[in-house]
Amino acid sequence: MPDLDSALVANREAVNELAAVAERCGAVWTTPRAPGKWSPSQLVEHVARAMEESANVIAGVPSKLPTLPSFLRPILRTLIFNRILRTGSFPKGKAPKAMNPASGPATPIDGRRRLEEALMRLDRECRACAQRGGAVASGAFGRISVADYAQFVAFHTRHHRKQMPAGVAAS
Repeated sequence: MPDLDSALVANREAVNELAAVAERCGAVWTTPRAPGKWSPSQLVEHVARAMEESANVIAGVPSKLPTLPSFLRPILRTLIFNRILRTGSFPKGKAPKAMNPASGPATPIDGRRRLEEALMRLDRECRACAQRGGAVASGAFGRISVADYAQFVAFHTRHHRKQMPAGVAAS
């Protein structure tokens, strides 16, 4: 289990990595990497939305992230959440509709700004939650620690970094 400061550093690093790769996208910034896939701009927007909605969950305010029946949450926590924390790898799947961006930031610089703003909010809400006791009531996974939730978000960001167009994500 990571401590909160380590998890927040991991988020900062993941955002910096994603933004650096995004800035190298140039002419393909708004071009999907394959039919039915997102463009780099949309990937950045998806990650920013996910961080914002995660901040909402952490703050205990309404979120666009799914709320599942309470009896399913411990199962999903064990089968999905804990596995992601253990392996650092996200399984293949579909994002919730509210997280599907039709478009994203106009330029890679705007994308970095968008990610930075979402990260600042996530960081602020994580620290405030830690002051309140450090427990998050996730509508998908049940009661989890804010440090684990923050680590989950960092893994999510890194998952999408790997989805940048071939030849761009390497380095």
